[in-house]
Amino acid sequence: MYKMIVCDLDETLMNDDGTLSAGNTAAIQAATAKGVYFVPNSGRSYTSFQNDLAQMNLKNQPHQYTISYNGGLVLENQDNRPLIINAMPYDLAKVVFEAGVATPAAATHVYTQDVLYIYHPTADDSAYLHNRGVQFEEMNTADFSQFKDMNIMKIIMALPTMADRKSLAKRVAAVTEADQLAVTYSSDRYVEFNPAGIDKGTASVQLGELLNIKPEEIIAVGDNDNDLSMLNAVGLPVSVANGIDSVKAVAKYVTNADNNHDALAEIINKFIL
Repeated sequence: MYKMIVCDLDETLMNDDGTLSAGNTAAIQAATAKGVYFVPNSGRSYTSFQNDLAQMNLKNQPHQYTISYNGGLVLENQDNRPLIINAMPYDLAKVVFEAGVATPAAATHVYTQDVLYIYHPTADDSAYLHNRGVQFEEMNTADFSQFKDMNIMKIIMALPTMADRKSLAKRVAAVTEADQLAVTYSSDRYVEFNPAGIDKGTASVQLGELLNIKPEEIIAVGDNDNDLSMLNAVGLPVSVANGIDSVKAVAKYVTNADNNHDALAEIINKFIL
């Protein structure tokens, strides 16, 4: 019996326009009514999907949980109470940030525990964030010392092509140790940097341990590179129909529906209800 679903948001649960469908909402409510935990597991900040949690009847609820920042932060929904904080060391974050600043085409995102800051925001990236309810503060200086006393959860860069993203990742690799960072790609726009060993899979297992849920009792649902860690960590890895090939390759089930046609409802109806 599956006791928890950890689910990516963008291009997995959410429609392409950033909305949560009525069909997926009803399925989530039916699953939680049966006592199954539904845990959004996103690269985004928890602040950006509070309205979606409200639609699921999970906002500000005790004994319900979210995972943000690719595993950087695990919260209980009531009062957004931090349970696990997997922050990035300041000196490492500074090196990654400087690589982004040195890339003229990049919009460089600094995710602190509660606020997103962006250096050199671009129109395309800002529109993408706006559609998903993501608020941010624009950085007008590249002085990274402003983050010295904050928890830095991750740093990501929006770039127009995968070649650009991989080139930036190589430049970061050249100035950091090989075992310092976890590097992933998401939404066909971002290269993401978390501390090594911190990812969606690590956080899923950590939360499962807190709830006395074994990895084999967890369903993970995703579509992209940064979801692979959680798919590899659980008993039932699932790809939505629009998932990339590497995600489909590790999935034990691939939905018939894509993210725009209630893929999560298909999963819940098949494996939970």
